[in-house]
Amino acid sequence: MHIDLSAKRVIVTGASRGIGAAIARAFAREGVRLAICARNPEAIGAVGKEAKLLGAESVISSTVDVRDTVEVRAWIDKIAEEWGGVDVLVNNAGQGRGGNIDTLKPEEILEHANGLQVAHFRCAQAAVPHMRRQRWGRIININALAGVIPTPDGIPSVSNRAAGIAMSRSLGMALAKDNILVNSLNMGWIDTGQWDRHYREMSPTISRDEFLHMATKVVPLGRFGKPDDVAGMVLFLCSEFASFITAASIDISGGLQGQIAYYPTLKRELQELGIAREKSQGGN
Repeated sequence: MHIDLSAKRVIVTGASRGIGAAIARAFAREGVRLAICARNPEAIGAVGKEAKLLGAESVISSTVDVRDTVEVRAWIDKIAEEWGGVDVLVNNAGQGRGGNIDTLKPEEILEHANGLQVAHFRCAQAAVPHMRRQRWGRIININALAGVIPTPDGIPSVSNRAAGIAMSRSLGMALAKDNILVNSLNMGWIDTGQWDRHYREMSPTISRDEFLHMATKVVPLGRFGKPDDVAGMVLFLCSEFASFITAASIDISGGLQGQIAYYPTLKRELQELGIAREKSQGGN
């Protein structure tokens, strides 16, 4: 099976690092015309230069705030004007956010939504008219497994990811008549560097191996996913091999399902073990 996307005009948001950067690199290797954005000008510029070296036909690197409707629409319209259309939109911008009923203000959930599923809608709404004119388009929304299977913490991520997945499926049904396919990819434990931050939150008495074992014991495949694991599925969904897949919600999780609900408990238990070790060592 040979996936040929070389003629495509592709937009990837949130492409300055992690999953977004991996997706941008994967498309670049296909020789596409690639437009990428993020809020950090230096980081997105560096990914743009790398994409050109990897084989992208042309690259547009921009600083765009996906929370701003006017800014998003102007950026996508400019890309479509320069390239004569848009074929693919990958909505990757948006981060997780923790918090629970005791710690959150309601407005914080709305703020998170504006940079996540509302941003996905905002970008899709700007790209769809260009896709409709050519009766071909692919929209991939990067979401999270917490939107499929709720966890007992992280209310903004749980609720807004669930809304994003539902919206993606709704758009997939609504736009099918225009041959615009819309799918959601729901991330499990993908190692994009955030696990280093999670590890630093632990007691210094907890070894890195202990922490990684705790985090991956709930994953049936027994490891973290890699950004390239996500990028491969994105390329497939943008190819003609996936021409009958729309309104789908696909988990990229190594088999992780309901086990995700146990992670907060395992993390808390490991933190408590580390604190107990500190007290024990302090008493010696």
